[in-house]
Amino acid sequence: MSDEAHSPDSSTEADPTSSGTSEPGAPGSAAPTSDLAPDPVATAELKADTALATSEPKVDAAVKAGRVGVLPPFKLRPNYVFLGVVAIVTLGVDLGTKVWAKGHLEDAKSFVDRHVEVIPNFVSLTFARNKGGAWGLLQEESESVRRPFFFSISLLAVIFIVSLYRKLTPEQTALRWGLPLVLGGALGNLVNRIQYNFVVDFIDVYAKWGGENHHWPTFNIADVAIVVGVGLMAIDMFTSRKPKVVAPAASAEEAHRAP
Repeated sequence: MSDEAHSPDSSTEADPTSSGTSEPGAPGSAAPTSDLAPDPVATAELKADTALATSEPKVDAAVKAGRVGVLPPFKLRPNYVFLGVVAIVTLGVDLGTKVWAKGHLEDAKSFVDRHVEVIPNFVSLTFARNKGGAWGLLQEESESVRRPFFFSISLLAVIFIVSLYRKLTPEQTALRWGLPLVLGGALGNLVNRIQYNFVVDFIDVYAKWGGENHHWPTFNIADVAIVVGVGLMAIDMFTSRKPKVVAPAASAEEAHRAP
């Protein structure tokens, strides 16, 4: 028997730790690696999407059946800054033009200076004192009647405008502009009554057709703002709004059968 048969280096027994074909999980074997291993984040997102898609029909059915409440839609509150800015600008323009009219037209010495034509035979500027209201309302009444009446009307108008402005919705654009215009105009005429016991009017509109002269009562910027504001309020009132379509509620039996 040769020495090579008994040599340790020539042993025919395989070393399990050095074999490249060792079974997985065997002691000493390396953990397998793969580029196709699932991403844990993507797996979690997929599970969440699947759960949401599965639960949405059940939630909708429960809402229709009345078992689950739905929060009312969020309503935007009206911006009082807009109300104040538009009213103040209207008031400033009105009082400024009245001061100009009183200073340049009231004490003018000649008729040409007292009567300034803006559009020939149509619009002119002429100073006038209006102790009453629109179209000479209460013009002939005593001051003890006119003053409390017009003060009360102005106060009620302010209260009405502010209270109505609180209930505006984002879709009511016409009313959103109309209310501050009316407010600014009403305050402009009220300031004149406190200052002079009359309102300064200076815009004179007239025309001739059919062989006759037609004359519109003299007015001011405050009256223009009030008329435009009331017109916008009327537009908002008569503008048709599409009714909201509400889906009929599902019965309890249909909600129970929902997946």
